[in-house]
Amino acid sequence: MKYLLTVAIIITAFAFTPFGHKEKADGWVKLFDGKTTTGWHTWKQTTAGAAWKVENGALHLDPSIKDGQGDLVTNDEFENFDLKLDWKISSGGNSGVIFYVNENPKYEDTYNTGLEMQVLDNDKHPDGKIHKHRAGNLYDLIAGPDNVKPVGEWNKVEIISNNGSLKLFLNGTAVVATTLWDDNWRKMVAGSKFKQWPDFGTFKKGHIALQDHGNEVWFKNIEIKKL
Repeated sequence: MKYLLTVAIIITAFAFTPFGHKEKADGWVKLFDGKTTTGWHTWKQTTAGAAWKVENGALHLDPSIKDGQGDLVTNDEFENFDLKLDWKISSGGNSGVIFYVNENPKYEDTYNTGLEMQVLDNDKHPDGKIHKHRAGNLYDLIAGPDNVKPVGEWNKVEIISNNGSLKLFLNGTAVVATTLWDDNWRKMVAGSKFKQWPDFGTFKKGHIALQDHGNEVWFKNIEIKKL
């Protein structure tokens, strides 16, 4: 009887262990709780602007709200990490996931320092016709195979950056693999639009940003593991 009681207690405890607790035990931490913008702020602000709404468990950028626009940035900075999230773009829309962002006041935009994994409607946005500007590309630096879903459907992203090794995945397909901060990297940046910002792609720790490009976009299931 005592044995059965012990087993019952263990089973009950397991059944009521929150899912988030397991994630934390595995090293995964939710950057977005699905209900609030806690842990985020608009670029160079202290809180998230009104244009970023939380709807149906997702962050939704509503460009019709003119007050509080701007890229949404994590309060925390990250060095070596595995980042996962889902995104959905509007028809003709453009956005991005930007990382290694430095928020020093001297920088005007997140992309002056941070690297961007492109979020795009390849078919209707003009950038869809530009090499290295399509969904899943390391924007203006490295193109990869197309594996984006139709507009209105959710796309799964994984970004793994560990000691200079960068890998990008879109819907389970490896789309970019490169090495950061070496001579090859510096040469690649020098041949891109980012050459005008001398600190671009030089930081080894920084914020993660969700880009406000003036189009509706949605993000959910945002979680990260420090490596």
